[in-house]
Amino acid sequence: MTSWNHTVVTYFQFLAFSSIPGIQGSLFCLVLLMYLSALVGNILIIVITMVDAALHSPMYFFLKNLSFLEIGYTTSTIPKMLVNFLTKRKGISFLGCATQMYAFSLLGITECCLLAAMAYDRYVAICHPLRYTTVMSWNMCFLLSAVSWLIGVLLALGQTTFIFTLPYCGPNRINHFFCDLLPLLKLACADTFKNEIAIYIIAVLFIMVPFLLIVTSYVQILHTIFKIPSAGGKRKMFSTCSSHLVVVTLFYGSGIVTYLRPKDFYSSSSNKLLSLSYTLMSPMMNPLIYSLRNKEVKEALKKLIAKNI
Repeated sequence: MTSWNHTVVTYFQFLAFSSIPGIQGSLFCLVLLMYLSALVGNILIIVITMVDAALHSPMYFFLKNLSFLEIGYTTSTIPKMLVNFLTKRKGISFLGCATQMYAFSLLGITECCLLAAMAYDRYVAICHPLRYTTVMSWNMCFLLSAVSWLIGVLLALGQTTFIFTLPYCGPNRINHFFCDLLPLLKLACADTFKNEIAIYIIAVLFIMVPFLLIVTSYVQILHTIFKIPSAGGKRKMFSTCSSHLVVVTLFYGSGIVTYLRPKDFYSSSSNKLLSLSYTLMSPMMNPLIYSLRNKEVKEALKKLIAKNI
C-alpha cells in the first residue's frame, strides 16, 4: 500500500533505551524491580484505605484514586518496555501505539486534575475546618473524581486522534521507550505545527492550570499554618499536606520540563530519563511517601500486618 510515493507505516520500532553495550539485562532487572515495587506499594495503599474504617475520609478517597491511576499509568508503558529489553524486534503495531498513547494520555491528564482536587481538599481542611464536612461531602468527592476522569477521557481521545490521523510514511523508528507525543510528531510526513500548538495548549490548560490551582491552594494553606501560634500545631497541620506536596513536586517537575520546554532544548536522551521519572519513579515513590510521612497510614499498615500474622 502506497501513499505520496512512500510506504505507509503500520509498525513502529523503538530504539534501545541505552547505547551502552551489554547494559540491557541490568536495565531490565532494575526497571522490573521498580515496576513491581510501584504495583505492590499502590495496591497496598488501595487495600489499606478500603479495609481500615479510620481512612474512610475524602483525603484517602482521593489517595485511593491516585494509587489506582498510578497502577494504570505505569502498566500502560513499562511492561512493553520490559519486553523490548529482551527482544531484538523492539516495536509496536500502529494500532498498539495509538492505544498506548491514549491510555497514557488519559491517565496522565486525569492525574493532573486529581492532584488539583487533592490540593483543594487539603485547602478546605486546613483553611476552613468548620466547613470541611459540608464542602467536602461524598457527593463533592465523587464529582471531582468523575470530572477529572471525564477531562482525561475526552482530551486523550482528541489528542490521540489528532496525532494518528497524520500521515506516517517512514522512517518508523521512535527514539523513546513508548509512544509519546513529541517523538511521534518527529516521524510524521506532514507539517506538524498545528499539532505542536495543540499539544502546548493542552499542556498549558491541563498541566499548568491545575498546577497553578495547587500552588494557589498551598499559598493559602501556608498562610493559615504560619498564623498558628504553637510550633506543634504548625507541624501537625503541615504533616497533613506535606506528602501530597512532595508527590506534586515529583510528578509536575518532570512533566513540565518534558512538555513545556522550548523545542530547541529537546533532547531524546534527557527526554527518556524525564519520562522514566514520571512514568515509574513517581508511582514507585508515592506509596513510600504517604506511608512514611503519614501517621494514619502507618497505623493502618501496622494493623493490617498484625491481623495477617
